[in-house]
Amino acid sequence: MTLTPLHPPHVAAQVEEIPLRAGDGTLLELRRVTIDNDARPAVLLLHGHGASSEMFTVPGIRNLVDVLLDAGYEPWLLDWRGSSRLPYNEKGPQFSYDDVALYDIPAAVDTIRARIGGQKLFVVAHCIGALTLSLSMTAGLVPGLSGVVAHGVFLTPKLSSSARLRATFGTELLRTRIDTIPSDFRKVGLWSKYTPVFAWMSRRSPCSDPTCAMLHGNWGLGGSLFVHDNLDLRTHDRLADLLGPAPTWITPHLRRVELAHAVMRWNDYDDRYRVLPENALEHAHRIDTPLLLLSGSRNEAWFDSNKLCYDVLTTRNPELDVKYVEVPGYGHLDAIIGRGAALDVFSPILTFLDEQT
Repeated sequence: MTLTPLHPPHVAAQVEEIPLRAGDGTLLELRRVTIDNDARPAVLLLHGHGASSEMFTVPGIRNLVDVLLDAGYEPWLLDWRGSSRLPYNEKGPQFSYDDVALYDIPAAVDTIRARIGGQKLFVVAHCIGALTLSLSMTAGLVPGLSGVVAHGVFLTPKLSSSARLRATFGTELLRTRIDTIPSDFRKVGLWSKYTPVFAWMSRRSPCSDPTCAMLHGNWGLGGSLFVHDNLDLRTHDRLADLLGPAPTWITPHLRRVELAHAVMRWNDYDDRYRVLPENALEHAHRIDTPLLLLSGSRNEAWFDSNKLCYDVLTTRNPELDVKYVEVPGYGHLDAIIGRGAALDVFSPILTFLDEQT
């Protein structure tokens, strides 16, 4: 499988596409981005569910890949099985986040380490990419990372009360009727079983575009996905390219972790997943790397999950090297794809990486 990038990530960048088999044989995609042959510290970038690695290479703004390259790092882009650039959200066997933690992330880390030798390896993870990484780390599957940046959520998922109710009852109702919630109204059309969902999501949206309304409302799963005013117009017009459909069959796992305010294993009765802790928070002592918990002050997708995580970890595991940074004026996705993210959000990320290099 070869994924065609939506655009050149950097004017001088060379992109190497690396077909990657996860531990269970699922075909993923891994891309290495570099501008020279010099040895550089590597940074693995993990997207959220329903997004893809393209969220780190958005054109028209100074994106995270550009910033990392200019700062002397080598970005590695993983499209794990929840990527909108892969077919698995809509076709093939259904998966849980256990599969991402057990099979996808360790396979990517092992492949990168085999290529970079003794160079440092960092991870910058967004949303579900960070949540599943926490499960990998507390299972001891990716030891020895040089540093981890978790954006939005990590070990202690938390929604607002209204978002929790919506995610619990609304998604259960949808799950009995549809397998996926589409994002692109242009592909759905006016006369579709999805039209009432788009109409409902458009009622209080800050934008008249049905696609934007659906995505701003987080596919109806609770909270809002971004602060609308933080997006460049060109990014806004490409939202349907950056975010694909959301599978409703994954919501029971999301509901379990949110109700527990801890990342929980889903497959309790399958021996293949026994290596994963039942409750990742209870195994936080296995984290062996410096950790930066990052969040926007207006994050309505995961509320103050990372502030909660910081408070819990510094109280229960004071031996861990954990920092928390809250970025004023940003929500969730706009902290990565927002027009001012390079200055406001990526600066503390670079500061953290540089401190560990």
